[in-house]
Amino acid sequence: MLLPILQQVTRFQDSPAFRTATDVVTGQHLLKAASANALALLQQSEDLGEARVGLLVPADHRFPAALWGIWQAGGIAVPMCLSATDPEWEYCFDDAGVSAVLTSAHLLDRLRPLCEARGIRLLCCANPAGDPPADLVTDAAALPAVSTDRRAMILYTSGTTSRPKGVVTTHACIQAQIESLVQAWDWQSTDRIPLFLPLHHIHGIINVVSCALYCGALIDPFDGFEPQAVLQRLQQDAFTVFMAVPTIYVRLIRMIEQLPLAERQSVCHAFARLRLMVSGSAALPASVHAHWYALTGQMLLERYGMTEIGMALSNPLRGERRPGAVGVPLPGVDAVLYDEHGGQITEEHQPGEIRIRGAAVFREYWQRPEATAAAFRDGWFCTGDVAVLEQGYFRILGRQSVDIIKSGGYKLSALEIEATLLEHPAVRECAVVGLADETWGEAVAAAMVLQPGCQLDLPQLKEWCRERLSYYKLPKQLLICEALPRNAMGKVVKPQVQQLFTQRSEEGQVS
Repeated sequence: MLLPILQQVTRFQDSPAFRTATDVVTGQHLLKAASANALALLQQSEDLGEARVGLLVPADHRFPAALWGIWQAGGIAVPMCLSATDPEWEYCFDDAGVSAVLTSAHLLDRLRPLCEARGIRLLCCANPAGDPPADLVTDAAALPAVSTDRRAMILYTSGTTSRPKGVVTTHACIQAQIESLVQAWDWQSTDRIPLFLPLHHIHGIINVVSCALYCGALIDPFDGFEPQAVLQRLQQDAFTVFMAVPTIYVRLIRMIEQLPLAERQSVCHAFARLRLMVSGSAALPASVHAHWYALTGQMLLERYGMTEIGMALSNPLRGERRPGAVGVPLPGVDAVLYDEHGGQITEEHQPGEIRIRGAAVFREYWQRPEATAAAFRDGWFCTGDVAVLEQGYFRILGRQSVDIIKSGGYKLSALEIEATLLEHPAVRECAVVGLADETWGEAVAAAMVLQPGCQLDLPQLKEWCRERLSYYKLPKQLLICEALPRNAMGKVVKPQVQQLFTQRSEEGQVS
């Protein structure tokens, strides 16, 4: 029997699922390509038995076919960033113990030496826009029975350690995440949504692709965020739902305000016709919320989630949407605040850590039992985010840990970036912090002590980093100093580092 998620897709198998510039791909095309991928992965075996399969496929119709193929074969999907560096891919391969990689033709040559060095099978995914064999089954006849309590996916997220952790979700977790959003945001088969978010994060995988396909909605994929192409399709009434990170809304505001008056009005009216616009993955500045409403008449719906829990809180679809607030618990989610002494907070306006409980919460951090145990208290997941309750709505105040930077919709580990920067021959010491930034939410900033006689500026540092860090992890500010502020135990005091940037910026010493 097919997994419940795929059973749901069969209800809409004759309806368009993806619309590209050259093809319309139906649910049936996706299911047939998924079966082809599953059979290729299985070869002569009956069940992958939760073997990890790397997933490096473009953010279009090939992605769900590859993801579902891994699931149908009994494997665990490990989606990875297409723009990552080779060392970042190698880390995920090694940490997850990947035994096979499913990818697209244009990445085969680059991946081949990495996979051959580890004995990893490298396969090219089936293209749903092509013609899978007509005799391929789309039911369980030639495929293993996969129960919903089995592990389904590992997503890598930055934590308080220096390297990313693998967040393990089961099929049941994923289904709970999807069903909660479908109910809360009233997804319909008539919905149409653009896809320009990367598919190695929960935002794109669950909120956009999975919710849309679960309801028979239509996805319009783009090669990353292409403002001109997106706005052109928007004005053709191609969308009913729009989901983006705050950075994209900032870019759209700047772009719209540079348009000639008639075109600006056309774009703003097109946005006004959408039934739902969502902002997430980072805090949306109240000024951006107000600016967007003034331009388009759309009250952006802010929500709150994490890789470990899916979406947990949301402003209402129908009802008051408060700028700066992330709303109330979603269906199937319990959310509470706890103070630093472990006591539950019942009064409003008292800050505390958000803790979450529900079927959507992840199972474990991959092969990190101590980190998993530390993340839970009495069955509640400890998010590390501090919030207050204001008239029943949660408002996020910030992170408990200054080692997590939320920039442009990504959650980054300052310690991981520091570890890379310390490999630079000119760098003796460094501390990475996040600085408030209206465009990025937080900008990555690096304070450094250089080796004697060495010099380094921001352009040089960025150029050196490009082969070692993904573009969104690159420092946006650099401060060279004689010493980093440390406490009595010799630990760098990050708040004081942030103050250094503010002070030196006023003195014009930050590049």
